[in-house]
Amino acid sequence: MGKLRGAIAGCGFFGNIQIEAWRRMPDVDLIAACDPALERAQAAAARAYTDAAAMLDRERPDFLDIATRPDTHLALVRLAAERGIPAIVQKPLAETMEQGRELADFVEASGVPVMVHENWRWQPWYREVKRRMEGGDIGQPLTYTFRIRQRDGLGDNPYPNQPYFRQMPRLLLYETLIHPIDTARFLFGDIARLQAFAKRHNPSIAGEDRAVVLLEHANTADGVIDGSRYTNAEPAGPAMGDSIFEGTEGVLRVLANGEVYRGATLLTRHDTSTGYKGDSVFATQRHFIDCLRARAPFETGVREYLGSFAAVEGAYRSIAEGRVISLRQAD
Repeated sequence: MGKLRGAIAGCGFFGNIQIEAWRRMPDVDLIAACDPALERAQAAAARAYTDAAAMLDRERPDFLDIATRPDTHLALVRLAAERGIPAIVQKPLAETMEQGRELADFVEASGVPVMVHENWRWQPWYREVKRRMEGGDIGQPLTYTFRIRQRDGLGDNPYPNQPYFRQMPRLLLYETLIHPIDTARFLFGDIARLQAFAKRHNPSIAGEDRAVVLLEHANTADGVIDGSRYTNAEPAGPAMGDSIFEGTEGVLRVLANGEVYRGATLLTRHDTSTGYKGDSVFATQRHFIDCLRARAPFETGVREYLGSFAAVEGAYRSIAEGRVISLRQAD
């Protein structure tokens, strides 16, 4: 194959992060963009559209990047797959678990490759933690904690980069804590049981802005995900908080600046000067392109990613029912 010709649907805040990464790939040309605001699409690519079907029919790209809101994902994946065009689709995957399963069933029936854009597991510090744990650095993994922090959720105008967050009835778990939930699955495997607690502090928003999730994995490791968007982590950095991973033979820590420690010993620093969160968006999209070329399975295929989406749905059920939820992993 020569260069792959890509198109993108959605040129908002995060879409532009993805566009920047595509532009740095020498074997990809972003030939077209679609957005309800035509001027945003025009800034993204030489050929701009407000209608995704028209863009796909006219341009016939080699792949579609879907960087739109969750309520559009199923329809856009259908548009691409019906034309035999592979797609990479942003998280959250869908609005409901039922819709997520419908999307997975449709993708499998179509035979068209579709990957979920879940970039946190591609942050280099978590890839390093995975490598170290698999190498035995902390012995048998036992427990972990993610402390997710970012000070953009308070006041009368919270979430200025993505103001539509303010109207979302499900917010912190659905939009933010899905990231460490998926990263925990990447590091420790499927989740067997969980319990969650949530509340809303800011009256200017519709959804929850504080949550704690207790998780037990099928391999007996367990952990805590503790999230809010009221304060910044210290030291500041792109990891949006800090994390700790404990085992029978040692402890690994990731600071918000991306440094990885074993005990008091600094193991690795990571370049955070380029791209998003250690250039994890570039790494995610690179994986998508490499798998397309090799006709290999994606690390976050739609069916696999349903396990992370199911954990979020289970967390909301736990909050509503006030009890521990056993997860039947999506299949």
